[in-house]
Amino acid sequence: MDTLAIVILNYNGQPFLAKFLPTVLANADGHPVYVADSASTDSSVPFLKANFPSVRVIELPRNEGYAGGYNLALEHIRTHFGGATYYVLPNSDIEVTPGWLSPVLDLLKANPNIAACQPKIRSYAQRDLFEHAGAAGGFVDWLGYVFCRGRIFATFETDHGQYDDNRQVFWATGACLFMRADVFHETGGFDGSFFAHMEEIDWCWRVQRLGYEVWACGESTVYHVGGGTLHKSNPHKTFLNYRNSLFMLYKNWPADGWLWPKIMLRLILDGSSSILFLQVGQWRDVWAIIQAHFAFYGRLPHLHAQRKLLKAQQKKKVELYPHSLVWKYFAEGKKTFKQM
Repeated sequence: MDTLAIVILNYNGQPFLAKFLPTVLANADGHPVYVADSASTDSSVPFLKANFPSVRVIELPRNEGYAGGYNLALEHIRTHFGGATYYVLPNSDIEVTPGWLSPVLDLLKANPNIAACQPKIRSYAQRDLFEHAGAAGGFVDWLGYVFCRGRIFATFETDHGQYDDNRQVFWATGACLFMRADVFHETGGFDGSFFAHMEEIDWCWRVQRLGYEVWACGESTVYHVGGGTLHKSNPHKTFLNYRNSLFMLYKNWPADGWLWPKIMLRLILDGSSSILFLQVGQWRDVWAIIQAHFAFYGRLPHLHAQRKLLKAQQKKKVELYPHSLVWKYFAEGKKTFKQM
């Protein structure tokens, strides 16, 4: 019998748990709900035990971010609770909707080759707009820049039903990620060195190299606050995004003889993007980009070993969006996925 585990990772997020966990429980369709707490220093754990006795609380020994935290939590569920066929990982600041589970589960059951899937992600604050973290399914361009159906850079589309279809995409968002459990464990889970941000894109890239598929389900919708644990204005978020992008690209970019030219171009474009931070006086973000580049250089030996291993395991070539997202958006003025 297929089973589902709903697993929420929490770090000092008691207000979000109080606000959104009741909706998750009300729409869990009988599936168990777990909260994995990453050694919170607020009162999250006592609050959960006092107010939500049906929730299975997993107390992790330390905060290892999204990547390491979920690796520990899902392994704990497998070894201590008998595991599950599927996992869904909604962020603690996700508002689910009635019937959000069944369309995605039906899609996973109908196609055993789907390793990961996401619902539509709309903004909690502006409910008719797609939200930054995943929108209606993501893609990666030839230089490694990520974008989504419904959101490209700072352009957010209004949801008019244009992405209500079910279709294959390149990556599914970690904000509300459905996964086939055996594939997650087969691949060793997320890359813990990422800590947070882009680990789900890296994982989606890796599973496709093994021959699996990633989909978006337009029949299911959730609402996301965004920035619940690490706000977008935090320089540490800038550091993680720039560093992890380079980690992901070095590990996964095709062996076409253009790896280092593309890496160098990305480094130059990253440096150029710091001008945007300088214009608004965000010096700490500029320093975060510099630190991200040096962190990448320092990890190159390990990344190279990972790249060799992934190449040896690869069963399928993965296609990227063949154009430059930056050029299409800024030079050609194409702001929506349909125009791309």
